[in-house]
Amino acid sequence: MEFKSVAELFNKVERISSRLEITSLLADFYKKLNPEEAREFTYLLQGKILPDYYGYDFGVGEKMVEATIAFVTGYSAKDVESLFKKLGDLGLVAEELIKKRKQRALLFKKLSITEVYSTLKKIAEISGEGSVTLKQRYLGELLNNSSPLEARYIVRIVLDRMRIGIGDPTILDALSWSKVGGKELRPYIERAYNLCSDLGLVAESFLKNPESIREFRIEVFKPLRPALAERLPSAEEIIKKIGPCGVEYKYDGFRMQIHKKGREVRIFSRRLERMEHMFPDVVESARELPFEEIIFEGEALAFNEKENRFYSFQETMHRRRKYGIKEASKTWPLYVYVFDVMFKEGEDLTLKPFKERRKILEGIFPFKNLKRTHFKLANTAQDIVNMFNEAMEKNLEGIMAKDLNAPYTAGKREFAWIKLKKSYGKEMDTIDGVVVGYYLGTGARARFKFGGLLVAVYNEDMDRFETIAKVGSGFTEEEMKWFSEKLNEIKMEGPPNNLFYIMKPDFWVEPKLVVEIAYDNITLSSQHTCGFRNGKGYALRFPRFVRLRTDKGVYDITTSREIKEMYEMGK
Repeated sequence: MEFKSVAELFNKVERISSRLEITSLLADFYKKLNPEEAREFTYLLQGKILPDYYGYDFGVGEKMVEATIAFVTGYSAKDVESLFKKLGDLGLVAEELIKKRKQRALLFKKLSITEVYSTLKKIAEISGEGSVTLKQRYLGELLNNSSPLEARYIVRIVLDRMRIGIGDPTILDALSWSKVGGKELRPYIERAYNLCSDLGLVAESFLKNPESIREFRIEVFKPLRPALAERLPSAEEIIKKIGPCGVEYKYDGFRMQIHKKGREVRIFSRRLERMEHMFPDVVESARELPFEEIIFEGEALAFNEKENRFYSFQETMHRRRKYGIKEASKTWPLYVYVFDVMFKEGEDLTLKPFKERRKILEGIFPFKNLKRTHFKLANTAQDIVNMFNEAMEKNLEGIMAKDLNAPYTAGKREFAWIKLKKSYGKEMDTIDGVVVGYYLGTGARARFKFGGLLVAVYNEDMDRFETIAKVGSGFTEEEMKWFSEKLNEIKMEGPPNNLFYIMKPDFWVEPKLVVEIAYDNITLSSQHTCGFRNGKGYALRFPRFVRLRTDKGVYDITTSREIKEMYEMGK
């Protein structure tokens, strides 16, 4: 199929706000694709070449794209830069200048989906000496053969600026609709995706044989999408919900999913990005485990042995770095507190109840710096309270209560796991949200060109972001400088396509940055759209910035449903 059809579809989707209409368009499009094209199209729809855990990065910056557009169209670099300042989107710049290009190569051809995908993959694979020239050449070939509309989306893809606002839930629905005209197959497609974190592979397999999707299996080095926890306000509510349970300390570190096959070890972040190169000490320990194949998950914390205490989250994050890794591992020695085992020696453990997985875990760990979470059985609310108080004495976040009979719910937020944090009820609680806009500073902040953030949460049912807070406090001067520079790079002319909003910021931005926000309580507001009903949505009262969450993706943030539940808890 021609790539022109993809560009036309993207253009339609960009103008539509109805999720049902978008799902229908995607479903009809999938019907026209062969399985291989479906895989390539799905990746392009996500704005990538392969899942994040492959580590592909286009390595293409704005200046390189500007130079390529100038070369292909015959306009000067100054012309391109001037139009970019006016439009704020190099995709639109490419579209505009290719419409009225001054020159074109003698040989050009229509582009297919496969040709665009394979050329973009080449661009992402090129590295080393001479890579800039080669990337420009391949991108130039694509733009030379592009229609104006095709050029818009090719440029946006390589710059990671897709802006069409389609999340994974809509793609999962569309795949099901493409075969049965409804969502009946969505649970099977979603489970396959949760087990391999590769939506392109799932689309290809599904179009080849819809029945095969029910037989998806875990594979080492294909990370599972992480299981997620629900919240409840008290130990009594937890016992009422799941009865006697397992209780673990909740560690404030960063989550790791560790895969081992033979002597090879790979570590995936919560966002499923490869990061074993940052943690040679963890790799070394995992490599020595007496198993051919194993997948397990834990929370990594730096530990201060002299003071016998855990480092803070901010201090622990010093271990996530590209350089000075050897020195960092000595300064901030890391412990991984393992809390689940999902696969061992060819056996899928995710369907086993938690109590059985915990028994397997305790037969393996501790092993060197791979510890196991502190764990106790709780038969009563008081047992949970006792464990919670222990966690507080150790300056930890709180506890996790786990249903002893629940399977591992990959990619889902269910009451199989329930978190109880120290902030519930007394101190400020926190949520994770995505930045969708920002405000200019006034008074003393005017010099930073930054005065605060417009933050949104994620509505899973509607596959859209919904605003919940205008955040103007909690920032240091350094953070204000950083946000001013970073947000300027991802500024947009209009709001994100998948944002439901009433309040408007001074500038819109692409939803890329995840932030943790503290607040006093949750209230109702006519200005915010989270859970919007009868003219009001949920809003955070006295919100303040806590920290940037580089370990979380934009779809890993707090959901609108969670906010509604937290509001009810507060009442």
